[in-house]
Amino acid sequence: MNRQWRIVLALLAIAVVVLSACTAPAAPAAPAGEAGSEAAASGEAMAGDKVLRVNLGTFPDILDPQKSSFVNEIANLKMVYEGLTRQDGELATVPAAAESWAYNDDATALTFTLRDGLLYGDGSPLNAERFAYSIRRNIDPATAGEYASITDEILGAPEWRGCGEDAAACEAAAAQVMESVKASHADGTACTGYDDAECNTLTLTFSRPAPYFHVVSSLWVTFPAKEELITAGGENWWLDAANHIGNGPFVIDTLEQGVQALYTPNANYWGDVPQVSVDFAFITDSAVAFEAYKNNEFDIIGLSAEDLEVVQADPVLSQEANIYPGSCTFAVMFHQLKEPFTDPKVREGFARALDREGWVTDVLRGLGSPTLTWIPPGFPGYDGEESRWGFDPEAAKQAIADSSYGSVENLPPITMTFSDTPRNRTRNEWLAAKFKEVLGVDATLDPVESTTYTALTKDINTAPQMFILGWCADYPDPQNWLSVYWKTGAFGERIGYSNPELDDLLVQADTELDPAKRAELYADAQRLLTDGVPVAFMWNNVNSYLVKPWVSGIVQTPQDSGWPGDIAPWTIDIDTAAQSQ
Repeated sequence: MNRQWRIVLALLAIAVVVLSACTAPAAPAAPAGEAGSEAAASGEAMAGDKVLRVNLGTFPDILDPQKSSFVNEIANLKMVYEGLTRQDGELATVPAAAESWAYNDDATALTFTLRDGLLYGDGSPLNAERFAYSIRRNIDPATAGEYASITDEILGAPEWRGCGEDAAACEAAAAQVMESVKASHADGTACTGYDDAECNTLTLTFSRPAPYFHVVSSLWVTFPAKEELITAGGENWWLDAANHIGNGPFVIDTLEQGVQALYTPNANYWGDVPQVSVDFAFITDSAVAFEAYKNNEFDIIGLSAEDLEVVQADPVLSQEANIYPGSCTFAVMFHQLKEPFTDPKVREGFARALDREGWVTDVLRGLGSPTLTWIPPGFPGYDGEESRWGFDPEAAKQAIADSSYGSVENLPPITMTFSDTPRNRTRNEWLAAKFKEVLGVDATLDPVESTTYTALTKDINTAPQMFILGWCADYPDPQNWLSVYWKTGAFGERIGYSNPELDDLLVQADTELDPAKRAELYADAQRLLTDGVPVAFMWNNVNSYLVKPWVSGIVQTPQDSGWPGDIAPWTIDIDTAAQSQ
């Protein structure tokens, strides 16, 4: 993702954030009546068209393809944009804007051929030069995107991103990237600009073998937002719906900050045109969303653990529950540049004080499973043998005693920061009580507004001392879990994590062409990561939604971290007669 975790998870309606990989913070909750009137108004505005009403939870902190990283951000971007490739219902990488791709013999170059006649939603042409701009923009240090490092395999990319104030170095690296990300005609001749309809070939040159990069090319960092609209719109260009002229299955009709995003089918989409419009609402209080759903004001919401027993006991709602495997791991994050979590023994103490079974049973009501490792079950690279740092109260106390602080009494104040909703307060109170029970620590609760929480967790300078964050798979490969998140300069840097030994091992794994050796290297890397207790791995999610019976055609995957069906929204249909009853 994650596609980035970076958390308030709309999918479970819990106010923790997931990187798309990653999901999202929350906007101010609207009363159920207001949510219903907004949904009704948008439906009337569609003049009888089918409208799928979805509560997505938190309003995005940003909707910029080269800057976004949280699940709720990506869920919106995927509606209106599409990459060179995409993932299908089996999570296999398939052609999207590009009809084909090919690597050279040693996987140090990758060439995409675009489909003929590609158009944006406004009918203007889409060519390879647009994709070249997007990828270069992701690398450009001026963009400072959340997923910038994911394109570091491109020759010159890390040098440009890290050139700092050295103007000569920046100019040289930028020139290299211009050559490494090259749009052309099929015969190799140069393109003449964005209106060149014959500009159908994109060639990427890498500094090392990157045999997985066609999968990376499905991510939002390649989404071809228009340069001229970004330039004219300024820093917050993405807040204006008129600036989102994309190539995806929908066009954006309405974007009202904190309230609504309405998407209508894109008649110029190259593939199957969706059968419904999609109306996202942004209610962060899962209790409010649940009442609105019961009043038929939503067609899809996240099923929260707090509502599970009610749903299971109800003969109607129990038939509308969609619970199936997820793709996210959540952890208690320790900022390793903020005391006391600079000390690995303190991190070990808190990890061993974490009652994961109790959390899953008491708080999640079974909607999840405890974990002691990063990659979740069912995904390549899962380590079912990992058993370190599990719940052990006596070992937890001993770890604190063995730390440089010597005792709990000598620890500096501990603060737990979280996205503020009533239910999330209760959950964090539970966790603080457990730390008190096991360690004797009086942790201070620090609730903050949901969108603010998302923003705080994205920056090493503002990331809290201790907080819960999640990571959801962007694609099913250990490279996405390990290299994309934990390499120096990637997402782990937000909590001050950097391990040169791990970096070297991941580079070996990333460039290894032998599948068995590659898997072995990633397994070694995951064990090395766990050695230092950078975080306390906590639980794996399940996808958990309520879906009205008049909604059909949803294609479910473990990566449904935003809403169910976003992998292939064009297959979704609504029985409007049943919906209106």
